[in-house]
Amino acid sequence: ASRVLINGPSGSGKELAARLIHHKSERRDARFVVANCARLAPEQVDTELFGSENLQSNRRVVGLFEQAHKGTLYFDEICDLPLETQGKIVRAITDQRFRRVGGNAEVAVDVRVISASSRDLAEEIRQGALREDLYYRLGVVPLTMPALSSRRDDIPRLAKHFAKTVSRRLGMSPIQLTDEVMAAMQGYEWPGNVRQLHNAVENMVIMAPGDGAEPIGLESLPAEI
Repeated sequence: ASRVLINGPSGSGKELAARLIHHKSERRDARFVVANCARLAPEQVDTELFGSENLQSNRRVVGLFEQAHKGTLYFDEICDLPLETQGKIVRAITDQRFRRVGGNAEVAVDVRVISASSRDLAEEIRQGALREDLYYRLGVVPLTMPALSSRRDDIPRLAKHFAKTVSRRLGMSPIQLTDEVMAAMQGYEWPGNVRQLHNAVENMVIMAPGDGAEPIGLESLPAEI
């Protein structure tokens, strides 16, 4: 149940790793809730996370922390949260309780927090974009997702997996990738990491000629590869 902080470049599979941790844990039957920090409106971020209540109208909004009760709350790009909100999260994840915006009573929850960032976290702390106390509370178990270019032996296995799953999803015949295609893929730098590899394979499935009986050659690879 320890808090996990996943660091790695964009597209390397941080959210997939977080979901795997959740599904392999005792919390698997509860919700996996995603807080996309970059998309939370600054003026609404506290309400989105902690919910709100109007005591006069008895109206209540349930925030992401409560939605993740007994499950996992995943913070995507934690450095994008306002510093004031980061301070409130420090207390919420430590005490497992908070107040809704506009409310007086404390709400108790049981939430496991997994967070992720694609940035240099030490530099973000130095620049004042990430609270140091939040960093240490989130990073009880630090994990690193390496760039795809540093694990090139995974590329053929991933490419075959994506070819199969994309073909099935699109209702098309699965494509066969030649050794030349695999070699070209392993020689490419993949700045967009696994996400870019998935998109490249999906493009090849869609653009593949014929019924999939003929293996895909170099001419079917995206131009940048």
